[in-house]
Amino acid sequence: MAGILSLVRRIYLSFYNWIVFFGWFQVFYLAVKTLKESGHEHVYDAVEKPLLLAQTAAILEILHGLVGLVRSPVSATLPQISSRLYVMWGILWSFPELRSHILVSSLVISWSVTEIIRYSFFGTKEAFGSAPSWLLWLRYSTFLLLYPSGITSEVGLIYSALPYITESGKYSLRMPNKWNFSFDYYYAGLVALGIYVPGSPHMYGYMLGQRKKALSKSKKE
Repeated sequence: MAGILSLVRRIYLSFYNWIVFFGWFQVFYLAVKTLKESGHEHVYDAVEKPLLLAQTAAILEILHGLVGLVRSPVSATLPQISSRLYVMWGILWSFPELRSHILVSSLVISWSVTEIIRYSFFGTKEAFGSAPSWLLWLRYSTFLLLYPSGITSEVGLIYSALPYITESGKYSLRMPNKWNFSFDYYYAGLVALGIYVPGSPHMYGYMLGQRKKALSKSKKE
């Protein structure tokens, strides 16, 4: 019975990783194609649908960690996925004025290259039991450049959204109201920016530790 459950788990995770891989590959292809043919102003419109689907699918990874399908700690997965969902849905999707910003291109390229490598690594590992050493190296090395570029793009877009958040009043709740409660989405944006300050170095340090562990283990094998 345990063997059957293990096989079902591997088949499911293999399919999941490869399906999301193709979603991110489409995002990357459309982003590069649009940059070349039309310029950065049109990148978001070109990648919107596959981007929303591929990134939202990552919510399943939180569930995978909670139920024990994968070893990744939820404490590391949750903040990464949450911040991306916030930028994607709470900023870019919610405020169209930002979609032509040049940082959208650097964001999409950083995210998509990272995820193409990550999902192909785990997809290969689940399907065949291991991944080639070059793919392992890419999985644990490309973040050295792509994480800073992605984080810089995220922070820049959140900051750029603040005037539009104030102007539109979207997602804000003003007093008086029947709930006797107020919420200002502008301050939520400021809180998000504040979290990036200690959160980003901490996550970068965590990934450096994971890189050292993974590469040293591969050398011993």
